[in-house]
Amino acid sequence: MSTAAMPEFPAGFRWGVSTSAYQIEGGVAEDGRGPSIWDTFAHSPGRIADGSTGDVACDHYHRHAEDVALMAGLGVSAYRFSIAWPRVRPSGDGPVNPSGLDFYDRLVDDLLAHDIDPVATLFHWDLPQPVQDAGGWLHRDTAPRFAEYADATAARLGDRVKLWITLNEPFVHMTLGHGMGVHAPGQLLLFDAFPVAHHQLLGHGLAVAALRTRTASPVGIANNYSPVRPAGQSDADRAAAAAYEALHNRLFTDPLLGRGYPDFPGFDPAVVRDGDLAVIAAPIDVLGVNYYNPTGVRAPEDGAPLPFELVPLDGYPRTAFDWPVVPDGLRELLGWLRDTYGDDLPPIQVTESGCAYDDAPDADGRVHDPERIAYLDGHLRAVRAAIDEGVDVTGYFVWSLLDNWEWAEGFTKRFGLVHVDFDSGARTPKSSYAWFRDLIAAARRTTAR
Repeated sequence: MSTAAMPEFPAGFRWGVSTSAYQIEGGVAEDGRGPSIWDTFAHSPGRIADGSTGDVACDHYHRHAEDVALMAGLGVSAYRFSIAWPRVRPSGDGPVNPSGLDFYDRLVDDLLAHDIDPVATLFHWDLPQPVQDAGGWLHRDTAPRFAEYADATAARLGDRVKLWITLNEPFVHMTLGHGMGVHAPGQLLLFDAFPVAHHQLLGHGLAVAALRTRTASPVGIANNYSPVRPAGQSDADRAAAAAYEALHNRLFTDPLLGRGYPDFPGFDPAVVRDGDLAVIAAPIDVLGVNYYNPTGVRAPEDGAPLPFELVPLDGYPRTAFDWPVVPDGLRELLGWLRDTYGDDLPPIQVTESGCAYDDAPDADGRVHDPERIAYLDGHLRAVRAAIDEGVDVTGYFVWSLLDNWEWAEGFTKRFGLVHVDFDSGARTPKSSYAWFRDLIAAARRTTAR
């Protein structure tokens, strides 16, 4: 971690933390909530590393007031959470469940009472199981169903939510959930997963239109991005890196910004109908950027099913997820977005940035996590460097407020500023919590001068 003072950030810069519904809420069978694909997946033997489920998770459904108090103590100006589609419309369409919306109504009001901006993500991977049974994101009808759910949610909360995010990381949901089968719904389709990409983006565009009729608040999407680094300088390695960049970074950005789909071998564009690209390219106010690490790529062996092979990046510290810690990759990525999309690029907020380490309380019950402090320090300096280079970045959200249920890894990976005892539910702020609190306070004092 640098010992130099953190550089100043622009006035109005949004300091936040992020979570998602299935990872923290619990209460999966309460107040009319229906099952999601992650309920089904987590209860399938062998799918989750430790055999756990999100049935209770962090019990945020019952302890949200405690968690809002933690955010208030942290001094954040915004909280990015996700709304569970199966709480709002348990069947995916049909009647709205008022009790499900009541929970988010209370949460939003509590946030506002503590001067914290509610930032609501409408889809963070927890598709209602009945929608999956009808074809899920492989089926075009899921897109208008998503827009109807967005409309129903904004009808209740649109006067108070300060920023709407339609989808979280559609690339990851397509790739891990439908291409490789390691996330819900567990489908192994490889390139046949392209309809999942298109229908998610179509749902995004339809949801943007629905939200515009219900709220004056800004609307955006949160994409996962990764700078791509070829393993060598051969033409084959460069071509492999270009193919991976088209898949990971451009597939869910080019069409959003009116450029259509990038050329990618293996994808069949037959699902794209006349008018779809115009719907997808509806103007957005914010591009959410989720960044964790760059990706190393080399040319594949002859006959390989993919036009690239992923390789580890050596020479960097590693997180508990074995991800390389490369803060300057965030500066590089933000500059790549500016250089690639130019005036088409809306303002950026870093909607996720964080790291997993094996944090545990010491004999006195305190949780020291100097690696996380170093990680956040480096990545925030990278954001400031990108701003200095002319990138319009207006916020940074730490993933995550709480240690949570980390998808296929279960409870084995801890990302939180706050340690959670998954047996008792007890919350213990880590040393990174105090560091981030002090940083936010110092930034506010500086901009108030």
